[in-house]
Amino acid sequence: MYSYEEKVYNELQAWRRDVLKRPGFITQLSKKTQTKINRMIPDKAHKIITESLKKMVQATLVGSDITTNKHQSAGLSLYEQDELLKEKLTSYRKTAVVEGAGTGAGGFFLGLADFPMLLSIKMKFLFEAAAIYGFDTNSYEERLYILHVFQLAFSRDATRRRTYYIIENWQTEKKRLTDMDWQVFQQEYRDYLDLIKLLQLLPGFGAIVGAYANHNLLDTLGETAMNAYRIRLLFTQPRDY
Repeated sequence: MYSYEEKVYNELQAWRRDVLKRPGFITQLSKKTQTKINRMIPDKAHKIITESLKKMVQATLVGSDITTNKHQSAGLSLYEQDELLKEKLTSYRKTAVVEGAGTGAGGFFLGLADFPMLLSIKMKFLFEAAAIYGFDTNSYEERLYILHVFQLAFSRDATRRRTYYIIENWQTEKKRLTDMDWQVFQQEYRDYLDLIKLLQLLPGFGAIVGAYANHNLLDTLGETAMNAYRIRLLFTQPRDY
């Protein structure tokens, strides 16, 4: 019989192929359209949006670190860590679904409030994930890794592939990284969410779209976080197979 670690290793190979696969025609067309729209937005507006998201994320990072139990991974096997993460994901997903349905049903202005609220839920979950797999979220290095996990989950095509390379080669890549490219970070996140969040603002559909979208977004983040930390553990420690 295969060990659990070997099963995980095979799952990581399948996930890697999925992450690195070339985008289909519809995805490429959508990206081209978004790129054209972004070019129409003045640079000053981009800078304001980038700085606003940067400050929002940094504030969320501080708050998430304070409320995270940093000793929950002690003595756990990889299987137990994975199962604990799944339990946490179920809890955070329920919170995100309720939040998405509530803000989506509240009309345009309350729908806009979903952006910072959902961002806070996602970041808090990533801090929990790091702690579950035994990484110290007090360190700048680990917070930078969390941001790259976030970017891997919510970016498209070329950026996703570049971010995966950084994740997979973290031991060497972290030595050259001093900060996130916040322009890319905010642009990819906005592009990923634009259509979903516009639909959430539509009267009569907001609650349904908000709940469904947030459910799927947390699922995406959960899968990405689990595999990103599995990579850290399995590729930096000796394996017996």
